[in-house]
Amino acid sequence: MDPKRKKDIHDSGESTRVASRFPDEVLERVLALVKSHKDRSSVSLVCKDWYDAERWSRTHVFIGNCYSVSPEIVVRRFPNVRSVTLKGKPRFSDFNLVPPNWGADIRCWLVVFAAKYRCLEELRLKRMTVSDESLEFLALSFPNFKALSLLSCDGFTTDGLAAIATHCKNLTELNIQENDIYDKSGCWLSCFPENFTSLEVLNFAYLNNDVNFEALERLVSRCKSLNVLKVNKNITLEQLQRLLICAPKLTELGTGSFLHELTARQYSELKRSFSICSNLNVLSGLSEVTALYLPALYPACTNLTFLNLSDAALQSEEFAKLLVHCPRLRRLWVLDTVEDKGLEAIGSNCPLLEELRVFPSDPFEEGMVHGVTESGFIAVSYGCRRLHYVLYFCRQMTNAAVETIVQNCPDFTHFRLCIMTPCQPDYQTNEPMDKAFCAVVKTCTKLRRLAVSGLLTDMTFEYIGKYAKNLETLSVAFAGSSDWGMQCVLGGCRKLRKLEIRDCPFGNAALLSGFEKYESMRSLWMSDCKVTMNGCRFLAKEMPRLNVEVMKEDGSDDSQADKVYVYRSVAGPRRDAPPFVLTL
Repeated sequence: MDPKRKKDIHDSGESTRVASRFPDEVLERVLALVKSHKDRSSVSLVCKDWYDAERWSRTHVFIGNCYSVSPEIVVRRFPNVRSVTLKGKPRFSDFNLVPPNWGADIRCWLVVFAAKYRCLEELRLKRMTVSDESLEFLALSFPNFKALSLLSCDGFTTDGLAAIATHCKNLTELNIQENDIYDKSGCWLSCFPENFTSLEVLNFAYLNNDVNFEALERLVSRCKSLNVLKVNKNITLEQLQRLLICAPKLTELGTGSFLHELTARQYSELKRSFSICSNLNVLSGLSEVTALYLPALYPACTNLTFLNLSDAALQSEEFAKLLVHCPRLRRLWVLDTVEDKGLEAIGSNCPLLEELRVFPSDPFEEGMVHGVTESGFIAVSYGCRRLHYVLYFCRQMTNAAVETIVQNCPDFTHFRLCIMTPCQPDYQTNEPMDKAFCAVVKTCTKLRRLAVSGLLTDMTFEYIGKYAKNLETLSVAFAGSSDWGMQCVLGGCRKLRKLEIRDCPFGNAALLSGFEKYESMRSLWMSDCKVTMNGCRFLAKEMPRLNVEVMKEDGSDDSQADKVYVYRSVAGPRRDAPPFVLTL
């Protein structure tokens, strides 16, 4: 047993075997095999011995809200952590609803970790603010650091990446995805030492500038264990071919732009390079790919389980030809340029498909002639009976179509239907879309995440509260008739953890109906609703263990709460709130 732990137990006068029949060393080894953070949290509630064993054996911590706890509390609770996953801003920050400089700075966490977690190896951040100084501090403070993942973060530049490359001698993963980053230059890749060989994952797909290709090629050649490589749009097809020769064992590849001319010899070499990538199971990027060069990918598609075409504006005919070569797909992301014909090809060629995401190629285009409709969605549901995750952006939908879809695929766990025109009814009957979502929650008993759209009355929310007993996340926009709808949801969805609402007629009665729910939830977001400051103050007074934050907009009515963010916290009100955030 850890000597420090022995001293803690001795000083407290507690037995090591009050409720456990196992030696502590055995129990800790058993619990080390439990990976789910939910299961580990449940284990810690069994008894004092199990609490202690779980505490000392925990090496990974997941924190879904960086303000729900303080770093000091985390290191005191879990002394042996080596991997941390930390989320910051509310999810609606992805839609620019959270003002700039809202918070979620990683710096204070790193300072505490540097003092207590010197053996920290992994840090995975989402929607956090990360400065170059913080990245340099990270690189210098943790000698065994191995993996850095930054998703939808902001505040840093390629200078920060250069510090990571220079000082993290044991780095295995550098994953930079969808961040708001100031891309100064591509020279940061030159900062990896010439004797550096440990990299397994490298993703810089969302950087904009040219990179030092010679440095990249040398790096890829040295790192024999590299299995994930995702490059940006500035990497040419000829350069991509050279990288594939250096790393034929890749399991995940993100290509650059296909908007480059190739000679017949270069095209032949590119196709041959893809043909030797027999281990490839994830393919993404393909920006500006054309029908001319698409066949070069066919040899690499046989074992693909995930194909991400969200950057590739493929037309239905070329898309269908590609799918013929992808018989093992489980996950597929596409743009709506494939149209319904392309979705019909999915139904015909992808019987194993479990996840489908269809994104809008231009969400702000008026009167567009292309896109997808209910017809394509129905075709997918007939051919892909294993489908359980969908994100579907479309401009029209019917109740009957959704009812058919969920009858064909009743095992949905994630159903996110985004009808892009707010408050649009069933375009054939002109009725609200209530029947559609009532069918979803009644039929799909495993549903954990739901995003609703279209013209909806309180009937939808009444059914959600009545039938969606496993629902954990609900996203609502431009929907509902009155407070009654949200009262039904908060009263009926006993497993609800995240509730996101914008531009809805819900007011104080809806907000205050969640007294019994909010402490068991991760967060509530309400923006552009009918909630008042007095309603928020009453909630804060009655529920002191909640943080109730209001974001005010310039020139708004002083009595109205423009944006409300409610979340449970064991750390109390945050100390870094900017002036526009009022903590009640």
